[in-house]
Amino acid sequence: MEVTDKDITTSVDWLKQHLLSRRTTKARFRLDMTKEMAYNYLLAACMAEVEYRHRIFCSNKDIEKQIHDMALWLTSPSSYFGVLLCGGCGNGKSTMLKAFQQLLNTLHIPKPYNEGTYGIRIVDAKYIAYLCKNNYEAYRKIVSVDMLGIDDLGTEPSEVLDYGNVYTPVIDLLTMRYEEQLFTIITTNLTPQQIREHYGDRVADRLNEMVKKIVFNNGTYRTDKLAIYD
Repeated sequence: MEVTDKDITTSVDWLKQHLLSRRTTKARFRLDMTKEMAYNYLLAACMAEVEYRHRIFCSNKDIEKQIHDMALWLTSPSSYFGVLLCGGCGNGKSTMLKAFQQLLNTLHIPKPYNEGTYGIRIVDAKYIAYLCKNNYEAYRKIVSVDMLGIDDLGTEPSEVLDYGNVYTPVIDLLTMRYEEQLFTIITTNLTPQQIREHYGDRVADRLNEMVKKIVFNNGTYRTDKLAIYD
């Protein structure tokens, strides 16, 4: 019996579907709302975060674009399951991360299968390294949490030494979250090139696949009382 190209294609498609059915596809978290609504929600959350720190929120084109890009990522289909907020010091990256955390806490979005509501834990990169050395069980929990915010990537020691064992806490964490496709938001003062130099090609390439980059080109707000605070 002659085997045709159509038969081969059908077999390949069947095998692909069979292989996929044996694994649980990781659903991407998305806000179930329009981009415009997400923009307004994030804007309100950023304003509240700034005023919480006793400062006055003054919008500008940079802030509007950053919120727009974040809202678009949170509401549109995307292969990215993380976002990298990168730029100089004091220009709103941590404010955006904390604002998103507060927004999630307010929306009470239910998880599938009655597993509670979505929430994101925020940890400083230095604290990740500290936990890896001093409380490894707590470190392991952070590594696998559903939604994680990593603040100030690049400020932590690359390696920690524990009883002669050398660990690379953030590299190991990012690698595991990449493999498991876990929702991750990262803030950093490093440029993409500096990330590659600091963490190596392997981590940089995984981050390129894992995260959407939102660049904060504006200068610091910390010297101006009438501005957003990072």
